[in-house]
Amino acid sequence: MSHLIDLNPQIVAALMLGGVLTLVLTGFPIGFVIGSIGMISGIVLFGSDVALHIMYTRLYDLSLNYPYLAVPLFTFMGVVLQHSGIAEQLYETLYESLGRFRGGLAVVTVLFGTILAACLGVITASVTILTLIALAPMVTRGYSKALAAGVCVAGGTLGILIPPSIMLVVYGPQAGISVGQMFIAAIFPGLLLSGMYSLYVTTACFINPKLGPPIPESERLKKTTAEKTMNLLKSLVPPVLLIAAVLGTIFAGIAPPTEAAAVGCVAVVIMAIAYRKFSWSLVRRAALDTMRVSAFVVLIAGLCYAFVGVFMSAGCGEVVTQVIMAVPGGKWGSFAVIMLIVFLLGLFIEWIGIVFIIVPIFSPIFVKLGFDPLWAGMMVCINLQMAFQTPPMAMSIFVCQGTAPPELGVTMGDIIKGVIPFVMIIILVLILCTLFPGIITWLPSKMMGPAI
Repeated sequence: MSHLIDLNPQIVAALMLGGVLTLVLTGFPIGFVIGSIGMISGIVLFGSDVALHIMYTRLYDLSLNYPYLAVPLFTFMGVVLQHSGIAEQLYETLYESLGRFRGGLAVVTVLFGTILAACLGVITASVTILTLIALAPMVTRGYSKALAAGVCVAGGTLGILIPPSIMLVVYGPQAGISVGQMFIAAIFPGLLLSGMYSLYVTTACFINPKLGPPIPESERLKKTTAEKTMNLLKSLVPPVLLIAAVLGTIFAGIAPPTEAAAVGCVAVVIMAIAYRKFSWSLVRRAALDTMRVSAFVVLIAGLCYAFVGVFMSAGCGEVVTQVIMAVPGGKWGSFAVIMLIVFLLGLFIEWIGIVFIIVPIFSPIFVKLGFDPLWAGMMVCINLQMAFQTPPMAMSIFVCQGTAPPELGVTMGDIIKGVIPFVMIIILVLILCTLFPGIITWLPSKMMGPAI
């Protein structure tokens, strides 16, 4: 493509990426920052007509990308589930079963967050529900504020990894990977994170009982083991059916993720009716929240996608490829640098901006380095778990702080202190998935039907 101004691609890449990071630190919304830099750079490099053409065609292509229809469908499903009463009943039964153990309420919160993650797919909803339902019972019963807040943040953040996850829906088409395969590939890493979170809580509370004391005998419900088991099974039936309706149809090859999301919407509406929570006010609220989330995703996605179009047209993609491929240490040295870049971007930029910026640039590099694109993509998505828990961006931390009842006295310092061990666990899981790639790739290899 002919340039209006002939600038070295290295200079252009440094100016565009440096401009994004600089303006993001000023507090401007990421979408407007990336869109304006993309437009200005395009006009300076190629002229207004070419720049507008690049921006328009990229936005138009994005609007026609069929898999993105799953975003509003999964959002609707999550919002209806959030207000259906199913979540509260499930937490209460888990609370009955495990509350008498040291750290039991914190483990319940992690397990509850794992189940929510497999039903919601919207991280703000998961963290909000956990904070509202679980934080007060832990803090008022003597749990460490840091531990209580940490499990709410970490358990809720699983919602962006364990399918159905909006992040996976966004990542797949950008990398040319089946969204269905990404959904299935995320199951074991998500469960591994959940299991290690629970193991950490149990071990920490065993070593220091003051972190998570058991519920006093006077507060324990006098129910037999059979009654507790029956209540737990009853409360697990709705989420299990919902998970089967979505992930089961994908794994069996019956439907792709978009159609499976529609099945999930029907299933969650039926559940809301069964729990007598369905109303037109619920439909209105779900519709408004769905439009709000979907508009946010599409706006940022479109502007980031257009930015990358200008970036690649200016030859900057090749510059990044050459720099990463030249890193000492062979392909693993290059891969480590990519993981470090993703982590550092997560400190300052929202996940959707990161995905739309890095995936078109890094996906070809993964192929050149000889990595399985599905494995490499999931490693990026696991890495992005840290972006929600590491300030200054840290969406999950801010949601937890904003939702926590003021009378509990949970401070930002408590939350940050609480999430540090869970960030370390995410790094450990990344190492395990590097040493044992089958954690990611084995289950997708067993999928029935064509990859969609």
